[in-house]
Amino acid sequence: MTTQATTPDVTVTVIVYNDAARLPRAVASLRAQTHANIEIIISDDHSTDDTPTVARRLEAEDPRVRYLRLPENSGGCSAPRNRAIEIARAPYLMFLDSDDELPPNAVELLLAAHREREVDFTMGAVRRVRVDNGRRTTWMPHLVAEHRTIEGIEADPRLFFEHLSTSKMYARAFLDRHDLRFPEGIHYEDQLFSAQAYCLAKAFTIIPDPVYVWYIDPYAAAASASISNQRHKVTNVRDRVHVQRLIDDFLVESGHAGLREDKDYKFLKHDFRMYAGDLPYRDDEWLAAFADIMNPYLDTLAPGAYTRLPRPERIVLELLRSGRLADVRTAARGLGQEVAPRRVTSDAAGVPYWGDSVPDTDRGRRELAVADLELDTRPFPTAQFRHEITELTRGGGASLTLAIRTYDPGLRLPVGPQRAGLILSPGGRRMTVPFRLDPVSPGVFEGTVRLDLAAAQLPLQGFEGIRHPLVRLNQQGLWNSGVLLAPLDFPAATARVDYRSGATPHEVTVEPEGRNPGRLQLRWRPVGATATVIRPVLRKIARPRVRKAAKLVASVLK
Repeated sequence: MTTQATTPDVTVTVIVYNDAARLPRAVASLRAQTHANIEIIISDDHSTDDTPTVARRLEAEDPRVRYLRLPENSGGCSAPRNRAIEIARAPYLMFLDSDDELPPNAVELLLAAHREREVDFTMGAVRRVRVDNGRRTTWMPHLVAEHRTIEGIEADPRLFFEHLSTSKMYARAFLDRHDLRFPEGIHYEDQLFSAQAYCLAKAFTIIPDPVYVWYIDPYAAAASASISNQRHKVTNVRDRVHVQRLIDDFLVESGHAGLREDKDYKFLKHDFRMYAGDLPYRDDEWLAAFADIMNPYLDTLAPGAYTRLPRPERIVLELLRSGRLADVRTAARGLGQEVAPRRVTSDAAGVPYWGDSVPDTDRGRRELAVADLELDTRPFPTAQFRHEITELTRGGGASLTLAIRTYDPGLRLPVGPQRAGLILSPGGRRMTVPFRLDPVSPGVFEGTVRLDLAAAQLPLQGFEGIRHPLVRLNQQGLWNSGVLLAPLDFPAATARVDYRSGATPHEVTVEPEGRNPGRLQLRWRPVGATATVIRPVLRKIARPRVRKAAKLVASVLK
């Protein structure tokens, strides 16, 4: 057990609400810090599960741990953090959510940056971990790529994108000097708090080292999903817009109105973009409510923020602002995937616009012009097409028949039938199913392809994961591959496939992707001997020590 010093160097607050199962992991990551002279405050937002029992046990196990229980539930993150700030004894403060962790040297590294140079706060990289597949990425890596000290947010306004309060260590004196606390009674409190911290800080230091582990659960049940994963709620949209208005007011009040375009660009590129990919899945009533909330705020944003966006995102925004809600769904399909419009219409000067008609407003013509997509001129391998499944029929076993429509608004494909292929690569082994696309009107082709998933060539150890088929086109020896958009909703179906005459059985599920861009999704899961025998054995063989021993034996036997 660690002996508690008179005054801790750093106080780390763990906020928790009804998370008894994960709280011990979060606290364990703090008890394992390489810098041991810390205070750990568990700030409980009046949990109704076993959290109090677990927290008191953790408090009894380590004198550095203190348990604080709020007298009633606040419904957010701010109050638990603020109450902990009131009793914190250290000159530096950090915050941790109960479902996340700190890397072992997070406190040491951030404190060292404070001691290297007097700054208002220090910050580092955030490692994101998907709980469903274990994939690890770095949050906003370009902003934390190098060790540097920023003297005022004006020196790098891009940092508005890094709005997490949990990736930072704050000087208590800085927070007290500006009476900076988390805003209570609102969601997205981190965004306002971080914007205020950025603007009020005279200097802050960034280090490239990971200082926070953020666990992402995209498929969490609605009741337990994080605020960011509750985008299906209209109230969520209202909360996000409300906090943006508060940030705008603060920028003016604090003398930082010149940062408005940078902040607006962040809102469009990050906050609005999070909703944009979901728009095809929303019903008419939801879309109308979304537009009623979002459009008045969009009208207040700096015009320069729009011009910094990629053209497909500007198109979605303009269609929303002009009330073309049905078109919003079409335009939002495939965002970020180089998916072409279904069709374009040119004016008398030859300028092409998204959709069936030329816009009748200056803003519409500015935002919906698609000349910069170079639909008719870019090299064929990067040309934009749009491939959609118009009908999906399940056959026997694990076979599918897909009716595919391909849109070619840039008229890149010659008149007549086109050779195409459906590409699928489970386990890294490519499977190509050829089919033909026949012209049905200028720039529109249709074809049918039968896909038998039992014919896929899986590796010996089998394959566990998800794949999305691609459509490949050929023109004079050049290949173009594009995503295949599926119907937005169809019943998932699972079939057992006895690969290798039953030696490596798998279950294969056909389903809609369920989120942007909405591709056809195929999921493989090993079963039987593949899961219980073959994969465990091959995993052991694949260990570095075993591979090294095998190489040594092989060299001796030469």
